[in-house]
Amino acid sequence: MWRFRVSLRYSKHWFNADQLLTERPQVSALVRDSLIKRARDFNIELDDVAITHLSYGMEFSRAVEAKQVAQQEAERSKFVVMKADQERRAAVIRAEGESEAAQLISDATAKAGMGLIELRRIEASREVAATLARSPNVAYLPGGQSMLFNLNAGR
Repeated sequence: MWRFRVSLRYSKHWFNADQLLTERPQVSALVRDSLIKRARDFNIELDDVAITHLSYGMEFSRAVEAKQVAQQEAERSKFVVMKADQERRAAVIRAEGESEAAQLISDATAKAGMGLIELRRIEASREVAATLARSPNVAYLPGGQSMLFNLNAGR
């Protein structure tokens, strides 16, 4: 059994790249028939013809690569837009939650007085004291003044 490599560059049938990929059986049959007829002119009998490798010109390869890059960029842009939209929605939800919390604190303060604010101030003072206690550095605090805002100044 003899094997030949033939570069089929010229044919009376022209196919575009899409046809070579999508209609491969039909293209293969046309090429096989054409080669068998041409080989008979030289008293050569062909049993089988197989298309094993298709190569395209550099221009086509560059165009395919450019299309793939453009598709990847489009997908990346779509992802960026979706991410920005999700972040925007999260910011709106967070702002609504903070607004609702502020309203609840305002309502609680109006009903119960300044007790809630005083409680928050004590909790903040405890956190500051705990942080300073864990710090190996020396911290100098101003004497006679509160580090927190004086929220009871209006009383």
